[in-house]
Amino acid sequence: MQYLFLILLTLPSASLSDTLIPIGDFSNKSLSGWTEKEFDGITQYGFVSSNDKFVLKADSNKSASGLFKEIRIDLNKTPYLNWSWQISNTLTSINEETKEGDDYPARIYIVQKHDFLFWKTKALNYVWSSNQKIHSNWDNAYTSQAKMYAVRGKESKLNQWYHEKRNVKEDLKKLFGEDITYIDAVAIMTDTDNSELKVNAFYGDIFFSSN
Repeated sequence: MQYLFLILLTLPSASLSDTLIPIGDFSNKSLSGWTEKEFDGITQYGFVSSNDKFVLKADSNKSASGLFKEIRIDLNKTPYLNWSWQISNTLTSINEETKEGDDYPARIYIVQKHDFLFWKTKALNYVWSSNQKIHSNWDNAYTSQAKMYAVRGKESKLNQWYHEKRNVKEDLKKLFGEDITYIDAVAIMTDTDNSELKVNAFYGDIFFSSN
């Protein structure tokens, strides 16, 4: 079902030569360019203050809806995706490799669309896994065109901010075996519709960078 979704509290110091492309300007309470997509119930997204900064809070109660932003990114120029996140609890009773357990406290999609053959659209899901170890990867339970990568896992601490940086171009090459140079959209989703559980997640600013 979630496959249909495919159709930092602060920015770290950057050198003068570093190119930054803002994606989620949540610290300024902005959702400009973001669109909501519902699958099964509404995950509530709204701004809250954390450490004197605004962040985006996601509150999922047996629900699955996400936010996506269409934006074309040249991965040869800005391959690094940067973000921060935190969760309140995990979904310990699920098996994420099954359709019944295809829920995540927090995830960020990177989408490469195919203009003519929609089923060839690819998505890389950076997830906070409830039961996989960090750096684990597997096919999405609904389609092999979506790959799951556990940036955070069962050993990660709850209620703690983590700042992430991933080389998307390298990760796409590793997981899909293709040299993908452009992506077309970024999405976030906190969902618990399959497990019928509850979870809170928090997202800081999201941006691409050259370094």
